[in-house]
Amino acid sequence: MSVVSQDDLRKTLTMILAGGQGERLWPLTRDRSKPSVPFAGIYRIIDFTLSNALNSGLRRIWVLTQYKSASLMRHIKLGWNLFASELGDYIYTLPPQHRIDSRWYEGTADSVYHNIYTFEDEKPERVLILSGDHVYKMDYADLIAAHKERGAGATLAACEVPRSQASQFGVIEVDGEMRIRRFLEKPADPPPMPGKPDRSLVNMGVYIFDTPLLTSSLREDAQQAGSSHDFGRDVLPALVGKGEVAAYRFRDLNRKESDYWRDIGTIDAYYEASLDLVSVSPVFNLYDRDWPLRTLPLHLPPAKTVFAQEVAGGRLGIALDSLVSGGCIISGGRVERSILSPWVRVSSFSHVADSILMDGVNVGRHANIQRAIVDKGVHVPEGFTIGIDPEQDSARFTVSPGGIVVVPKGMVLG
Repeated sequence: MSVVSQDDLRKTLTMILAGGQGERLWPLTRDRSKPSVPFAGIYRIIDFTLSNALNSGLRRIWVLTQYKSASLMRHIKLGWNLFASELGDYIYTLPPQHRIDSRWYEGTADSVYHNIYTFEDEKPERVLILSGDHVYKMDYADLIAAHKERGAGATLAACEVPRSQASQFGVIEVDGEMRIRRFLEKPADPPPMPGKPDRSLVNMGVYIFDTPLLTSSLREDAQQAGSSHDFGRDVLPALVGKGEVAAYRFRDLNRKESDYWRDIGTIDAYYEASLDLVSVSPVFNLYDRDWPLRTLPLHLPPAKTVFAQEVAGGRLGIALDSLVSGGCIISGGRVERSILSPWVRVSSFSHVADSILMDGVNVGRHANIQRAIVDKGVHVPEGFTIGIDPEQDSARFTVSPGGIVVVPKGMVLG
């Protein structure tokens, strides 16, 4: 593989698509876009893509926003304003400008097309296009190197998944030399990888284009009346027949037995990915110092447990197999296999298990929370139960197909 120089990185413009509405994550996306949904206690989902870009040496980044973007734009301004503008480095958020027409973005390719002037003005050699709502670790410099070596006009990253699960994603069929034969959107019978009959390659939503090809492809797609203006459905399949697209096999920096790439686009997928983090050996490693994960730094006091000695009546302040963020106080309550975001308070005799509590949640005495996601700022009254009575939960809250109860941000209970 060819080597990527600092000059190659500086000549690469990064565009992160972060305007997703995230309808399947409702009500977590009631007040925020999907990329700004909290994850793992202290992070937002977009932090993982941004950390990848930063660790890869990329310093010219545009974040394209659209749906309920205030929370996301504030997070990036306060948490990611770390580049030296005098050196030509930057990270900017870019809401819809309506420079081409008055429409909102109608697809991934359309969002870039509406901002085509950004790379026409800056004239990068290539444009890296990323999704802001996936969780994974990847060195994009390796992708840039592979793109240069293959000499294709466009290269997409592909992740290997069990064939039985591939129908949930956009699947690419490749030959033995990773040349793309065709794209299939959520096929019922996904094609296997060459030599691996039980595995398929799925599109990760990570693309790199030579700028002239991207410009011409976006303009051509914009003129197609029947197009959904999506990279995976329209733009890239149109280029396959011209021999312009190569596939890059994802090299996972998570250093586990299987590749980790998650589109946590449903409540159940979000819950499962979150609760994996509290296991003894999580599939995703948050603690890798060689690939640090950055977020908005908060100046918080340490987490604290109070009344950590069990007494008659069940008063025990303890957290077992859990992630507990700064500013939390577990005061005589019991927390098991759960994630507590900053400033959570768990009061005496209460029980929280297999749950995610976001910033500022206050759990009253004798409350019982099981298999639930409680969004920011909710006060759970004394003796209140969540996740105990399915019929009662369905009448009050959103309940996922997997039985996860979701309490919306700021909801008044009791």
